[in-house]
Amino acid sequence: MKIEKVITIIGPTAVGKTNLSIELAKKLDTEIISGDSMLVYKGFSIGTAKPTREEQSGIKHHFIDILESDAEFNVTQFKELAAAQINEINKMGKIPIIAGGTGLYVKSLLEDYQFNETPGDEKYRIQLEELARQKGKEYVHAMLEKVDPVAANRLHINDFRRVIRALEVYHLGGESISQEKGVKDNQLVYNAMVIGLMMERSHLYERINERVDLMVDAGLIDEVKQLLHRGVSPTCQAMKGIGYKEIVEYLQGEVSLDYAIEHIKKSTRHFAKRQLTWFRKMPYIRWYNVEKYTSNEIVEEIYKDVAGYFLIK
Repeated sequence: MKIEKVITIIGPTAVGKTNLSIELAKKLDTEIISGDSMLVYKGFSIGTAKPTREEQSGIKHHFIDILESDAEFNVTQFKELAAAQINEINKMGKIPIIAGGTGLYVKSLLEDYQFNETPGDEKYRIQLEELARQKGKEYVHAMLEKVDPVAANRLHINDFRRVIRALEVYHLGGESISQEKGVKDNQLVYNAMVIGLMMERSHLYERINERVDLMVDAGLIDEVKQLLHRGVSPTCQAMKGIGYKEIVEYLQGEVSLDYAIEHIKKSTRHFAKRQLTWFRKMPYIRWYNVEKYTSNEIVEEIYKDVAGYFLIK
C-alpha cells in the first residue's frame, strides 16, 4: 500500500510557522492544512494571528473559518478531517503542508492515535468548571488523580479542558480517556517530513510580548466586543482561548486593561512552554533554529531538505 506524503511545520507560537508554510507552499505548488485548534472559528482572527487573505498569497488553506463561533471542535474531528484532506491533496499529486502549533492534533494524526468516543455531559462539565472556580484547578485535577492516575499524570493542570474531559469520560462510562497509538515506537502512518522551528527562549518570549501588543493595536478589544455583541457566549470553547478570555474579563469590569494584556502575554508564554514539552515527545522532528537564517535563507534551506527527502526534482 502506498503511504501518503505530508510535510508538517510545527513549533512554539510566534516562531514564524505561518510565513514559512506559505513561502514553502509557493515553491512546492501545494496547499496548507491548518493544524491550529483556534483558526477553525469564524470571527476569531486578531487574537489567533489568523493569516489574512492577503497574507495567504493565493495559497489554498484548509480548516480556517469553517465553524461558527459557538461550535465545539476537538482532536478527533481534526484527525478525521485532516486525514481525508491529505488523501485528497495526495491524489492531486501534491504534498500538503500541515502548519500549526497544537501539538496533540499533529501528534495524534501522524501517529494515528485512537480516541474513545464516549459522549459529552454538559451538566457535569459545568459542575466541574464551577468547582474549579470555587476551589481551584488543582482540586479538580486531584479528582482525576483519584479515578484515573495515568491520565492525571499525563495531563497538566493547565490543560484543564482535557482534565475535565477525562473526568467526563470516567463519569459517563467508567473508561479511561484513551490515547492509544495506532503505531509503535514513534513510527508514523505517513511518509512525513516533520519540520520544527525554534529560537532562543528569551527571544521567543520577547516576540510573544511584541505580538500581543500588536494584536491590541490591531483591534483585539473591538474584535471581542463585536463577538459578544453578536451573542457569542463568554463560556463557549473559542472564547476560552488565550487572548479572548482575558479581554472578556476586562470588558466585564473584572480586571484592568493593563492587567488583561499582561495576563495574555504571561499565558501565551506558558502556552509556548507547554508546546515545547509536547514536541519533546516527537523525536522525529527535524529542528531548525530560525535565528541562524534570514527569512529567505530558511525557506531555501528547508525547501532543499524537503526536495531531498521526497526526491523532488
